[in-house]
Amino acid sequence: MQALLMTLRDDKHLLLGVDMEDYAVLHWGVSKQSSGEWLAPPLEIVPQRSKMLDGACQSYFDKKSTSGISFQQCLDINLRQTEFIGLHFILWSGGTWIKNEGSNFYINLKLSVGDGKGVVKQLLDEISEREKDAERSLMHRFSIATDLIERAKNEGELGLVGMLVWLRFMACRQLTWNKNYNVKPREISAAQHKLTDSLQRIYMDEPNYREIVRLIMSSIGRGGEGDVGQRIRDEILVLQRNNDCKGGMMEEWHQKLHNNTSPDDVIICQALLDYAKSDFNIAVYWKTLNSNGITKERLACYDRPIVSEPQIKRNVKDGFIRDLTSYLRTLKAVHSGADLDSAIATCLGYSSKGHDFMGGVAIRPVGGLSAKLTECLKFVQAHVEDYHTGPLLEKLLESRCELRPLLLKPHERLKDLIFLDIALDSTIRTSKESGHERLRNAQPKDVMYFITLMLENLCLSSVNNEELVFCIKDWYRVTDLHESNDELWALQAKAVLDRIRLILADRAECYHNIYQPSAEYLGVLLRVERWAISIFTEELIRSGSAACLSLLLNRLDPILRSVTNLGSWQIISPVEVRGIVTVVEDIAKIQENVYRQPTVMIANKVKGDEEIPDGVVAVLTPDMPDVLSHIAVRARNSKVCFATCFDKDILGDLKSKKGRAILVQPSTTSLVYSELRSSDLSNESLSSFIPAIALKKKTFSGKYAISFEEFTSELVGAKSVNIQYLGRKLPSWVKVPISVALPYGVFEAVLREVVNKDVANQVVSLSRIVAAGNLSKLHDIRQTILQLKAPSQLINELSSKMKTKRMPWPGDEGEGRWNQAWLAIKKVWASKWNERAYISIQKAKMDHNSLCMAVLVQEIICADYAFVIHTKNPLSGNPTEIYAEIVKGLGETLVSAYPGRAMSFVTKKSDLNSPKVLGYPSKQIGLFIKRSIIFRSDSNGEDLKGYSGAGLYDSVPMDKEDKVVVDYSSDRLIVDRAYQKYIFSKIALVGKVIEDLYGSAQDIEGVVKDGEIYVVQTRPQM
Repeated sequence: MQALLMTLRDDKHLLLGVDMEDYAVLHWGVSKQSSGEWLAPPLEIVPQRSKMLDGACQSYFDKKSTSGISFQQCLDINLRQTEFIGLHFILWSGGTWIKNEGSNFYINLKLSVGDGKGVVKQLLDEISEREKDAERSLMHRFSIATDLIERAKNEGELGLVGMLVWLRFMACRQLTWNKNYNVKPREISAAQHKLTDSLQRIYMDEPNYREIVRLIMSSIGRGGEGDVGQRIRDEILVLQRNNDCKGGMMEEWHQKLHNNTSPDDVIICQALLDYAKSDFNIAVYWKTLNSNGITKERLACYDRPIVSEPQIKRNVKDGFIRDLTSYLRTLKAVHSGADLDSAIATCLGYSSKGHDFMGGVAIRPVGGLSAKLTECLKFVQAHVEDYHTGPLLEKLLESRCELRPLLLKPHERLKDLIFLDIALDSTIRTSKESGHERLRNAQPKDVMYFITLMLENLCLSSVNNEELVFCIKDWYRVTDLHESNDELWALQAKAVLDRIRLILADRAECYHNIYQPSAEYLGVLLRVERWAISIFTEELIRSGSAACLSLLLNRLDPILRSVTNLGSWQIISPVEVRGIVTVVEDIAKIQENVYRQPTVMIANKVKGDEEIPDGVVAVLTPDMPDVLSHIAVRARNSKVCFATCFDKDILGDLKSKKGRAILVQPSTTSLVYSELRSSDLSNESLSSFIPAIALKKKTFSGKYAISFEEFTSELVGAKSVNIQYLGRKLPSWVKVPISVALPYGVFEAVLREVVNKDVANQVVSLSRIVAAGNLSKLHDIRQTILQLKAPSQLINELSSKMKTKRMPWPGDEGEGRWNQAWLAIKKVWASKWNERAYISIQKAKMDHNSLCMAVLVQEIICADYAFVIHTKNPLSGNPTEIYAEIVKGLGETLVSAYPGRAMSFVTKKSDLNSPKVLGYPSKQIGLFIKRSIIFRSDSNGEDLKGYSGAGLYDSVPMDKEDKVVVDYSSDRLIVDRAYQKYIFSKIALVGKVIEDLYGSAQDIEGVVKDGEIYVVQTRPQM
């Protein structure tokens, strides 16, 4: 089945197609407020041949194709301009109902592409309207592009994206190049020249758009004024005269060249050259054409068709090859911006005296090229066909490095330099691809060498490349330390590879979000083939440096995993389970689903802060959430199997079992699975997995603020009580931040204030809607709470308590600073209604109205590092080992959904001075902050027996943290083994001391500042 959302005459249409022999019926409804709704559709959007039922509609498919979809049966639902967010359905065909593993199918109408969102709609509509004129000739297309390019630039990034999509569809032969119009080659060349001049100006004036401009320029030729294009017309005549080939295929080609030359002519010329060099083997001619997408049918469909095969006299072979070689350079000068030979010749300059009637050519060199760049380019010209690509790749990269300074400043021939850089980049990629198979049995050091080259190349091709630069520095450090069978070295190398993978994944997702909506929207308007629209972004990524680098990472990764004994799995929660396999893209998007049978979920994306849906007994993912992330902790608490799979073949096999029952049997280091009969699944009710938990509602004590010494379990949550206990019991070398709190009941008291009456009424009203099942109103409740006004008594009491403890009072810095603090407090209260927390409380069968929120107020320690300790190893369950994870900056990157892994270590409690590193960091971001205050959630719904609510509610700093791209290449914790051992041993000792104080395993959070350890909270390890 295929679904396509598109806009036709301002109405949104959902097109559905199925390949079924028997007639198909869609039983469907729509969602307006939340994805959980099923509403009967309004009559205005019901297709013909439909029947309205109680709360649903049944529509018959038509046995004919619909625009945009080619299937045996299709259905067009005109959604008009309605604002539905989704469509639920099941299918009837062949006497049976077809469901989605027992549930409804669901189409998200909000996120579907092709609806004009995420695009510059007016620009794309105009491109569509002008396509009829553009398809007359390439001259018309390039002239229209020149007319539109300035407007596209003014529209910003998405405007230029629209131009790229249009011109790339053209370059991929999805649009007509010439239609009933004769145009001289020099006219095409002049139009190209004007367009590339405009692109050159944008490249110089808009540095942030340079990557897009490069992609546009790689889709079109260089062009040129004067005789550049005219030579195409003149030189083919000379070539025919010189070699006595005026008839047949050569004359047909001559007519095409005179009237509508195009990039295809470069391929035709190359095919003729290959044909001549093979001693006129016609099979070689067709092989070159076909391998470049030119078939007999395409040759025949030109306005000036080519229907004959070449027949060249053998006695002119040498002259024919000589003249074709010269002519190929002329064609490439106009049509092939990314051709290396042409680009180098244009920049270094060349002259040709010609032969017989062939005219002479003189191209002056580009000024300002360094001697080193010239030497590198000449080496590249001489060795571009070499079998061993290493020296060539090095010189190609050297050329790009030498060229880079010239690309960052004005130059009279800047576009020639840009085309040269595009050509060098393209040749690096094709050279690496041609030698990829030779790496199959290569030594790790050889693979690492090529990773270095491709990483440098990607960096040179990227505009915002700070993180890539840090990865290169770290990779240099790791490769310098290379020891084949050293486990610590392999762990460090793997961490860098993991981070590079994250960058590549971010890049791919960014490309898809930016380019695909325009491809979907414009592709439908221009009637581009559906397959070409679907793979647009994928092909854009494949044609770049990132794809080559990714292949090399895949080659090295299993070697590193073998050295580190990581195997194919990391087991985060080792629980044996049975269930039906389902596959999802992103667990965050389905976390409120309820599965009626035990489900083994294969989730492509797991960030770390999600809820595990009801009924899921296992989560298996290629993603790498931290072992101590929220979802990992919840998996262990709920006895859900949770594991990361590093082997794409194993993951593919698991996905192939979708809909089938399997047994999952993990150990602490590996995982095996086997198929079951569905009847072997337990009939145990899934709802019994989580027992109901009672919450005792707290009352207002009459105090709006209390000091550290006043903390009790009746006034504040376990977070505050524990920090008070630690402050009294810990040795002096362990620091605890000074704290005060807004106790239970303060929020409710503020809500009862007369000045907040309207807010209170709105919260009550919205809460009723949420309780009825409309979770979309949770956001509205949070926004409403932010409108609360602070009573003067609260301000005065909080000010007094903070000043008594010598904490900085925000009000002393002006009204604006107090308003920042007050907003942070309200955000903490409002987090009682965040989606994740609300769903979790529902699953635990707790009364949401009984949940009370105190606020712990602490001064933020400007941390160098943050850590989380589990005093009982969560991976193995070994109570004699302490496990810890540590990140640069604040701890939010560790416990929340920040990609990458933290650094981790384990140590025996009997030998705290011998920590063993389990993994090095691949976190991309560190959070840092100036001196400030943080307001921490401290509810009565956390750290309860049988339920961990930790991390469900928000802790909000008064000031925004700075997100800093992390550089590990010189980080002391990574490169200084003695310092690393000192800090890890000290962290482990803190864990041991706190566990001894409580007499049970603890989950501890803290930070390191200037070598000192601060503990900010502890709770029982669940």
